[in-house]
Amino acid sequence: MNTEFIEALEQIQKDKGISKEVLIDALEAALISSYKRNFGTAQNVRVEIDRDSGEVHVYSQKRVVEEVEDDILEIQLQEAKEIDPNYGIDDIYEREVTPRNFGRIAAQTAKQVVVQRIREAERGLVFDEFINRESDIITGTVERVSKGIVYINLGKIEAALGPNEQMPNEEYVHGARIKTYIVEVKKTTKGPQITVSRTHPGLIKRLFELEVPEIHDGVVEIKSISREAGSRTKIAVESQDENVDPVGACVGPKGARVQSIVDELKGEKIDIIKYSKDPVEFITSALSPAKVVSTEVNLQEKTAKVIVPDYQLSLAIGKEGQNARLAAKLTGWKIDIKSESQAKSE
Repeated sequence: MNTEFIEALEQIQKDKGISKEVLIDALEAALISSYKRNFGTAQNVRVEIDRDSGEVHVYSQKRVVEEVEDDILEIQLQEAKEIDPNYGIDDIYEREVTPRNFGRIAAQTAKQVVVQRIREAERGLVFDEFINRESDIITGTVERVSKGIVYINLGKIEAALGPNEQMPNEEYVHGARIKTYIVEVKKTTKGPQITVSRTHPGLIKRLFELEVPEIHDGVVEIKSISREAGSRTKIAVESQDENVDPVGACVGPKGARVQSIVDELKGEKIDIIKYSKDPVEFITSALSPAKVVSTEVNLQEKTAKVIVPDYQLSLAIGKEGQNARLAAKLTGWKIDIKSESQAKSE
């Protein structure tokens, strides 16, 4: 190796932000292994790369001892003193043993080490970028589907959309642009691993933040979300400004804002409900679109008994109990729904 190699490391330092010293230290460590492997030696060695010229030197190392038990690793004190009177017990005696053709081995090793370190550094930068985007929304392109997992191209890296994170009945076509929610970013031996979701309630929250300026600005707050992905979502919102209608802000002019989100979610129905600190009012609203006759709450047990008109019972409960289930999850209350005739017969 020569000065051109040192200049190349300096250029890598500028372009990739990887310290020249870090690369040289890694290379020196790798060259020790290369030397031992190629020259079949068990002796201790030190490799030194000249920081200016790029020249590589290999030194064998022996510990100075009183009595030698292993002449590969040790040298007797008397013998060491004949070389240099300053040697003492436990000092390290070094002798240069650089092979003639070691430059070729060094060049091959250097290429491997530098490529590996650049790859590690780039993976580190990608990890740093995406770890800060956990719980955020990201747009990517469907790359491929393998063993039920959809791989999404995010530009610098692929993200995995697992079977449990995919919306029912949604097709993932190669090349289609898609918004997903970043659930987790992990470091692995193969680089950063990003898990994304289309079913997470956080996706709803982020979509509303994108579409509704009042939410983005903090004027309207999302208090809770309950979701059965691909089918229906209920979202409770509250305004921090009495002049701003939170439900109207989320619906948008002629329903444009919420429709944009519904389109992104391939037709998933969204009920937007005004949050209330009054549990009776909140539970009544949460059962929308059903009309409620009366709501009684037990504050200690956090249960509610709701009476609805007979013709509204199936609507209040919903298909397979979905409306009632989502309302209970949204409010955090256990809700018992009965029709007027059922209530009278009790």
